[in-house]
Amino acid sequence: MKSALLMNRHVIIVGPPGIGKTTLAKNVAKLLTDNKFVRIQGSPDLTVEDLLGDIDPIKAMEFGPLSLKAFTKGKIFKADKGVLFFDEINRCPEKLQNALLQVLEEGKATIGSYDVDFDIDFIFIGTMNPEDSSTEKMSDVLLDRFDLVYMGYPEAIEIENEIVIKKGEKADVNFPEKLLHTAVYFVRLLREDEKLSKKPSVRASIGLYERAQSNALLKGKKSVSFEDIEEAVISVISHRIELKPSAKYLQSPKEFIKERFEKFIQNQEELRAEGRDSL
Repeated sequence: MKSALLMNRHVIIVGPPGIGKTTLAKNVAKLLTDNKFVRIQGSPDLTVEDLLGDIDPIKAMEFGPLSLKAFTKGKIFKADKGVLFFDEINRCPEKLQNALLQVLEEGKATIGSYDVDFDIDFIFIGTMNPEDSSTEKMSDVLLDRFDLVYMGYPEAIEIENEIVIKKGEKADVNFPEKLLHTAVYFVRLLREDEKLSKKPSVRASIGLYERAQSNALLKGKKSVSFEDIEEAVISVISHRIELKPSAKYLQSPKEFIKERFEKFIQNQEELRAEGRDSL
């Protein structure tokens, strides 16, 4: 990211959901642009007018159809001297991709029968989830205008633990470090499971951290126990995974998580009985 930004390169961050792509873009805005951050959420119904703006017919009658006063600016203009963050850019329709290409290449846009020239300066950061199959195909000519930065899950469990503590809500209960390590370790094991086509993100780890605290509070306890984590596992994780076709017709995500967590507990108990610890 530093290398790309140093040379004013446009960037698309590629990676699965819940790994901090948006957080990274917001941090760039804080560091470089006085926190000026304009977000566009990619979707099939997003229009060129949403992005660039449109001609107001009433103002066009008053000031003339070619007058800039008749032009209502879109979100891209609000990003001047800031960061334009385009989340899930591969969800936007082909027509919008073409308009964006013209903006990035020529610094102007065609809206209807009007050519609108504008002088704006922004850092463009987009995101893409390569595993999402419900998206538009990104044109090669548009992708050619970007550098791709690939992000994955946190490399080490210690890093993920730090993220969970920093980003997760904190309640007035103690969360033992060993238990947090255990919860995060289970989520990370699921990412290695060959039966999963969709893996649980860091949000799943944060969810277990927060919900275990809630469960402890509801029982009037001062500290989180293993049972508080166990009670939250299915609610937090089952909808965040997807089984591969070879497994999805044999059991539901809830059954899969329940089975995997029971095996996880059994494995931990066996290791402790042997005087070893997989964590």
